[in-house]
Amino acid sequence: MSVRRSITLALATLTATGLLTACGTSDPAADLAAPKGHKEGGVNIGPDQDRIRGKKVAAAADLVPEAIRKRGTLRIGASADASPPLGFYATDDKTRIGSEIDIATLVADTLGLKPQFEEVSWENLFVGLDSSKFDAVLSNVTVTEERKEKYDFATYRLDNIAFEAKKGSGWTVKEPADVAGKTISVSSGTNQEKILVEWSEENVKAGRKPVDIKYFQKDTDYYLALQSGRIDAHLGPSPTAAYHVATAGQSEIIGQLSGAGGDLQGKIAATTRKDSGLVKAYAAAIDHIVQDGSYGKVLGRWGLSGEAVEKSEINPPGLPKTKS
Repeated sequence: MSVRRSITLALATLTATGLLTACGTSDPAADLAAPKGHKEGGVNIGPDQDRIRGKKVAAAADLVPEAIRKRGTLRIGASADASPPLGFYATDDKTRIGSEIDIATLVADTLGLKPQFEEVSWENLFVGLDSSKFDAVLSNVTVTEERKEKYDFATYRLDNIAFEAKKGSGWTVKEPADVAGKTISVSSGTNQEKILVEWSEENVKAGRKPVDIKYFQKDTDYYLALQSGRIDAHLGPSPTAAYHVATAGQSEIIGQLSGAGGDLQGKIAATTRKDSGLVKAYAAAIDHIVQDGSYGKVLGRWGLSGEAVEKSEINPPGLPKTKS
């Protein structure tokens, strides 16, 4: 079976079973976009994406600072990691595709700007914002109270995370006690890391063993560690975990929670440097694509309809700061 065929079928399976939906409310039939010339349901993962595009909306475009309007481009930072269905490489191994790229393109279209993407490592997304190299980052960034001190956010998707373990582990995770003494990996600088660190500290205070936290920045590295038994589980974004479960067939999701932890629903947001003057424009563009249906088509195409928002929120409550 070809790589393209296997991934297409895997995405179809994920959507049909609800693995890529946070709430399970989407219609699987509506969540599958048949690629041109392809008879099966599924997602086109070739370089020719026939991407859903938008049109300039004056009311939103007028909110963009004059200097950026004159430049005519929106410089967008995106993670270079392969994390399907959020952002990964097409079958030519060089074209970036995924839900985050599609949504960022729609936002730029609505603002009357040409999207200009640059893929960098996760930590360099924020370096790029700090240095004004990027106007925006749309790369599965969760709103946190700490990040709100330096950045402005316009939400566009719900955020849920998942523990992934080797298939047949017989283990479930619902609370901190369930991970006491376990070896679990995360990517550094993420909200998953923050939550796992807090859970480990809570275990120590309760007289339980801490979590042995390992760090992997590439999905392929934690996949190998999981299968070799070097880690007990990995904590990462739910869509990526569900995708890997379906494609590899060697692991399982053993627990899910909000990316904001506790009782707060996490939110993924378009991120910009604080007071850059862009956050209202992003929110207006997101509200427009939600209303005109193009946003729903993008999420449906990638099996993420259950993570849809009805309206963009500017700087909503985020993952709380770590208590000192």
